[in-house]
This record gives sequence, C-alpha cells and structure tokens, in this order.
Amino acid sequence: MLVETVGVGQAETAVAEIVDMFVLILPPAAGDELQGIKRGVVELADLVLVNKADGELVAAARRSAADYASAMRLLRPALPEWQVPVRAVSALAGTAIKEVWGDVAGFRAALEESGAWSRRRAEQARAALWSEICDSLLDHFRAAPNVAAQLGLLKREVMTGARTPTAAARALLAAFFGERNGS
Repeated sequence: MLVETVGVGQAETAVAEIVDMFVLILPPAAGDELQGIKRGVVELADLVLVNKADGELVAAARRSAADYASAMRLLRPALPEWQVPVRAVSALAGTAIKEVWGDVAGFRAALEESGAWSRRRAEQARAALWSEICDSLLDHFRAAPNVAAQLGLLKREVMTGARTPTAAARALLAAFFGERNGS
C-alpha cells in the first residue's frame, strides 16, 4: 500500500510512523530552495528521490540529488543499518526505477537482518492501538451531552483569551467524567 501526502508538515511525521518505508519525492530545486525544505521531513526519509530527471530538467535534478546526498551525509542516520540513498529519477522516462526497487528491497533486507523490521512493525501496531483509543475517546468525549452543551462557549472563551485552555479543558473533563459517573 502507498500513502501519499502533499506538503511538508505534521502529516508526514504521522505517516512516517505507520509506513514500512518513507520515500521522500522532491522536484529539482536550486540550492536556495534546498535550504527552504524543512530539515525534519528529510530526516524522516528512508529514500530520497528527485523526480523529473528528464528533458530540460535532467541537469537540475542531478544537481539537486547531489545536493541532497551531501546533506544526508551530514545527518545522523535514523537507522544504523541503513544509509539513505538519494536518486535522480524520472517517472515519465522510467529513469532509475529499477534502482529504486533495488533500494526498497535492500532496505527491507537490511532491517530484517538486524531485527529492526519486526521492531518497527511492533511499534507501528502499538501506535495504531493508541491512535484508535485516542480517536474513540475523543469521539465519545465530543458526543457526551454535558460536554457538547459547553464546548462551543468554552472554545470561544479560549480563543478570545477569556479562559485559559487548561481551565476550559478541566471544565470539560469534569463535565465528561461527572456524566460518566452518573452525576
């Protein structure tokens, strides 16, 4: 299964926690643009691909790939058994696609050999468990009549500074737990 995100932000961090391999696909960029990419998302990557290495963009894609490869050597690898490869690729021309699949296979083999693959899968299962618990609790919390009756007003008070987030949260939790205890 593939998971695609758009942009650079919190979604990528969440996705990185649930996928077996995080592949960062970037357009060719000038050096200044490379500096603008958030370092955090590059650090999440298990493989970096600079796409559009075809036509007039071949040289730019290769330069960008070289720049990213240099940048990756400055970062501490997230996984000691894996050095993150950087490739210039072209989805349009099919350039370096076989090599990418080789990287994918090599990544899995390296992690399986070290035992990191099964540890990663176990961590993904644990994270999924807590995500389900949090989502379910939040759904029940929001649906509770005592909470729903106060939520709108308390949100407005927090947004206007009339009440602190902590005080509003405590009031809502008291309403929720009071309702759960039959109060």
